[in-house]
Amino acid sequence: MKTKMIYRCSNCGSESPKWMGKCQSCDSWNTYEEVISQPKTTSSKSQRKTSAKRLSEVLAGNSDRIVTSIHEFNRVLGGGIVRDSIIILTARPGAGKSTLLLQVADDVASKGYKVLYASAEESDSQIKNRSDRILNGSRSNIWLYSDTSMNNVLDSIEEIDPDLIIIDSIQTFTLQEHNSRPGSPIQTMECANELLKVAKNNSRPRAVIMVGQMTKDDEIAGLRALEHLVDAVLILNGENGEELRGAWCSKNRFGSTGEIGFFSMTEQGMLSIDNPSEFFMTQRGEGQKVSGSALAVIKEGTRPIIVEIESLVSKSFTPYPSRIAECLRRDQLNTLISILEQRGKINLYDKNVVIKTTGGLQLKEQAVSLAIIMCIVSSVKDKAIPNDTVFVADVGLTGELKKVPSIEARIREIDRMGFRRVYVAKNTVRDVARFKNLEIIELNTLYDVIMHLNMKTVAKDQ
Repeated sequence: MKTKMIYRCSNCGSESPKWMGKCQSCDSWNTYEEVISQPKTTSSKSQRKTSAKRLSEVLAGNSDRIVTSIHEFNRVLGGGIVRDSIIILTARPGAGKSTLLLQVADDVASKGYKVLYASAEESDSQIKNRSDRILNGSRSNIWLYSDTSMNNVLDSIEEIDPDLIIIDSIQTFTLQEHNSRPGSPIQTMECANELLKVAKNNSRPRAVIMVGQMTKDDEIAGLRALEHLVDAVLILNGENGEELRGAWCSKNRFGSTGEIGFFSMTEQGMLSIDNPSEFFMTQRGEGQKVSGSALAVIKEGTRPIIVEIESLVSKSFTPYPSRIAECLRRDQLNTLISILEQRGKINLYDKNVVIKTTGGLQLKEQAVSLAIIMCIVSSVKDKAIPNDTVFVADVGLTGELKKVPSIEARIREIDRMGFRRVYVAKNTVRDVARFKNLEIIELNTLYDVIMHLNMKTVAKDQ
């Protein structure tokens, strides 16, 4: 067949027989590129006939997983890497994507599996230097490939027959059948589709993990179809210079969407934080008491986590006192301060208030409202809250304590961590008696909590 020249949009991949200034599909300007249209050829693999199966005869592969020793990575994926899955991991530059995946490759290889680590962004020596820095030693069943040719990667897969394939990153590889630049939507999607065929091969299923570059809008670079193609989308959060990293799953066909795992970035690589409740609070001795600190329970994915909230209240010498919150929206902080002033009868009109969390976690739930208010009360009164006390309740504009979702799961975590007292809203816990080592204090209002902790109001003290 004869080849002919066509024009293809570099943004969305639509084709046109002639050049146009504006793409008719995505409305982008000056994105049409001249390419050679070649007849499509199908490989012998794609020509193999597959027959339909009864649903009852299909074997579920959900339980067939490669379980790593990195517990937080397993949690995010729903229990480990499914053998015939294709996963994409994305993050901002410097968040630790390559470091985490090299550790995953090493862990999987230590269990006897073959791993192919293909990178078009780093050379073999760069990957080896990182390996020497963060791993105890190089595994003999890890193969490295550094080039931009996806055709050569596919040949290496045939030659090595790996169980896990890591691609870093998908936007940097090209197929020679397509005459477009690396990172273009066509190249990215075609490379991903070839890897999908590799992963979903019924006779030889393999797990594929691709790194996806992130745009300035914190989205995966390229077409949205790339996210639809994969089984799971992992997003690694974390800023350069910060120790804490969080990996959360925005899509997972084999587990819970929204699950999150925590890691600590160190010189030895990414360390799994297997007990976040211990990590996100300050360990204090039996008699060590500090004012301005309160404990709450948040829910990240399906897991409750105890988090310490700290406050600093100081005298303001300006007409407008500062309200600073590193861990929640400023409007939310102002609302809670207003509730405290009106319903708790503590005046803060001439006080600066600063709020933060230990470990830098963001507070998105209403379940932390009581803890935030009480840490402010503790700071302004300069009176410590007992170290064995936790607060789990929302606070309404009326000053009443409100119930929160998954209250019993949160209380079980408090009991597991050895705390002795928890403040909750009235009539929210069904079976109080089964928590034998934990005193569950059910109260109606914020003012009741303040009085129960013997933190009398400013009006009575002054």
